[in-house]
Amino acid sequence: MRTIDHTTPDPEAAVRGRAARAGVPTIPLPRASAQEALRTAAPVRAASAVPASASTGVADLLRGPVRPARVLMSAPAAVYLQVSTDRGSDVVGVLASDAARLPLGCVLFRPSNGRPLVNLPSGAPAEVGGGRIVVGDLVVRAAAWWDPRPRLPSPRPALLPEGVRQLRTTLYGEGVPHSAFTLPGLPAGPGGPLAALRGAVRRADLDAALRTAARLVGLGPGLTPAGDDVMAGTMAGLVLLGHPSAERFAAGVYALAVGRTTELSRALLRHAAAGRVSGEYAAVLHGLVGERPLGPAIAGLLATGSTSGRAMALGLCTAIDLVDRTTRVR
Repeated sequence: MRTIDHTTPDPEAAVRGRAARAGVPTIPLPRASAQEALRTAAPVRAASAVPASASTGVADLLRGPVRPARVLMSAPAAVYLQVSTDRGSDVVGVLASDAARLPLGCVLFRPSNGRPLVNLPSGAPAEVGGGRIVVGDLVVRAAAWWDPRPRLPSPRPALLPEGVRQLRTTLYGEGVPHSAFTLPGLPAGPGGPLAALRGAVRRADLDAALRTAARLVGLGPGLTPAGDDVMAGTMAGLVLLGHPSAERFAAGVYALAVGRTTELSRALLRHAAAGRVSGEYAAVLHGLVGERPLGPAIAGLLATGSTSGRAMALGLCTAIDLVDRTTRVR
């Protein structure tokens, strides 16, 4: 005779199962944190809350008290919210599973299917905190966590030389000199900021690279200007690859961002300064140390946004070159 199991189902286990099927790595939500989130949450019907895997980079915002927020931008695969905090403001995103997995995001376990997550204009009110995000009729619950800082083999990991060559060749093109590389929205030519950045790298001059950052931050169109993405990729690469002056460089770049770029881009620069990156950028790093296939990871990063992925990859190559010229045996 078949035995009937009368035990209570574990909803968090079901969520983790959905996350695994969606390809989203998760960290189980500690029981105490879950209870605290429920205690401080706004009075929303539990059945209406959509579970998500949240970045630990926004854990303080989500676990903290309910705070007012406003919509920065709403797109089919993402909604970005500016949140008021005691230190000013921050940004958190609600991301469909087919969006770029940014370090400030809560990733849903479903794709966008071309439909907006919410139909709200910029400036519309929202709330963040108590374990939830409430924007329009969408209520998102942090049911699991993922860490946006890649765990590499060592503080100064050795990169596979053939992997670095593959990244450079895919980014710049076969047989194309690096000096010919351009990004839409950024001035080209020998007097442009990318040329200045290449010169700083050749001289292993981090101070010159920081001066170039003053020309790049905020430069380019969109919510994340290409100049910012180059700097974010460079900052994060220096931090994660163990450059001895990474913290100073990252702090200098982030200080430049105040009042010069968008709220979303400034928030991403702050995360980059702490080594928190998108899932696509992290996958390339894991490929460069031989922990996963590199080709698909590079393709995934370069396909991110209109220019963001290519700009981040350029930043990573810049960081690799700076590390090679300043910390490795010559």
